[in-house]
Amino acid sequence: MSELSYAEAIRDGFREAMRQDQSVLLIGLGIPDPKGFFGTTSGLREEFGGDRVMDMPCSENGMTGVVLGASLNGIRPVLNHQRLDFALLAMDQMCTQAANWSYMFGGQVHAPVVFRMILGRGWGQGPQHSQALHSWFAHVPGLKVVLPSCPQDAKGLMISAIEDPNPIVYIDHRWLHHVRGPVPSGHYRTEIGPLRVALLGKDVTIVAISYMVLEALEAAERLAAQGIEAEVLDLRCLRPLDREGLLRSVRKTGRLVAVDQAWACAGMSAEILACVVEDPQTCLKNPPRRVTLPDCPTPTSPALAAEFYPRADHIVEAVLEMFGRSREPGELALQPGIEYDKPNPAFTGPF
Repeated sequence: MSELSYAEAIRDGFREAMRQDQSVLLIGLGIPDPKGFFGTTSGLREEFGGDRVMDMPCSENGMTGVVLGASLNGIRPVLNHQRLDFALLAMDQMCTQAANWSYMFGGQVHAPVVFRMILGRGWGQGPQHSQALHSWFAHVPGLKVVLPSCPQDAKGLMISAIEDPNPIVYIDHRWLHHVRGPVPSGHYRTEIGPLRVALLGKDVTIVAISYMVLEALEAAERLAAQGIEAEVLDLRCLRPLDREGLLRSVRKTGRLVAVDQAWACAGMSAEILACVVEDPQTCLKNPPRRVTLPDCPTPTSPALAAEFYPRADHIVEAVLEMFGRSREPGELALQPGIEYDKPNPAFTGPF
């Protein structure tokens, strides 16, 4: 094990996959940039050369078609988008073409391409550069969708995604790149599908996605101080969805809070709740709750952003209400001097 940041773990995953297989290549806006795509590609061009680690023109739909064609001809490309919003220009290539290719050809032809993209808040990214639309991709048969939340999974899921014969949508939250944790050295895979139990508990199940796992763990710590043991599930794969893992936890606790830094309407939080309430063996002690974004576009103003994004405070409030308790006065109040549109001081960038 080594102590690595999330960004270093992804870079390590790229390096291992590229050493194992000469057909793996990285392409995307800013890949050879001095910032190294949030630090995840730094030094790789020097090691593997410009024919395997390359920049691309600002033509998302065209370049997605190029890498899709390459994947059908023996190449395993990882196409990197600096923003999830930019990938929307290539929805036809991803959802109409790549997702359906194996099905249309009876499983005889595969498209082993990874579509990596970044989502998340911060620095006034606003409504066109920080939309959390991961549920769009999870809706499409033929695509697998992963959102790791810790360095170990960031590396293991990236290697698994690159080696998978199917198209994978791999999504990082920009606030995770500085998070540090133990990461196995060498080549290993994290299975695409099973969720991760981030914290064991018996009183309530908190299911969180991507960066919100960190907020859920903070909320669980505060709830423990009040005698409530929360079980935190890291839903690191949206498709395939680990329904059994989810149901196993909720059957034990009898309570469910779904946490997603995205909109509630037709989102993954709705799918999580539907999965539980449709199960005849699950008896809920309270109606399930969701902690999500308000139903409006993402603001740019720091003052508005501070009130827009869900935090551990909101998770604690949702759980306490299930137990008939009220939060402390002023608990949800914004603290002076804190810039809520920026990560905590441990964040070292780049943005």
